Amino acid sequence: MGHTRPPNYLFKSISSPRYLPPTKMSATSEKQYKDIPKKFIDPLVTKDEGEGTRVNGKDWKMKKDAFRLRSAGVRKLNTWKLREEKKLKDEQFKQRINSLKQEKADERKKKIDERKQRIEAIAEKERYEKIAQKMHAKKVERLRKKEKRNKLLRER
Repeated sequence: MGHTRPPNYLFKSISSPRYLPPTKMSATSEKQYKDIPKKFIDPLVTKDEGEGTRVNGKDWKMKKDAFRLRSAGVRKLNTWKLREEKKLKDEQFKQRINSLKQEKADERKKKIDERKQRIEAIAEKERYEKIAQKMHAKKVERLRKKEKRNKLLRER
């Protein structure tokens, strides 16, 4: 069995964007020894009245403050916020593109409607002219018949 190398996740790269050097590990890490409350140092010190018993029942243990990197000021890049921002930008971009497409489609529809109206107006005009010619022809025919009738009436 040969020497195995530990997995890559154990090595932190300083050039990695997620690596941030630790600043402060706990609330008491940067205090002088004399400034640290006794409950964090001496397990025999009496507890405060309001603290009550521990949930696990180990009351003889020392009190430790929570190890929270957030309270220490160390924060990794919040991918959720980055994703939310990207999503918002993408939505705004899509809305803008859709509005531009809608404007273009409206312009095209407007031009087509105007063209249709012009064609309809020309067709209407031609139809009226044909009707006028027909009416004129009918009127002329009526007058001819009338004259013919009158002529026949006069010749009697």
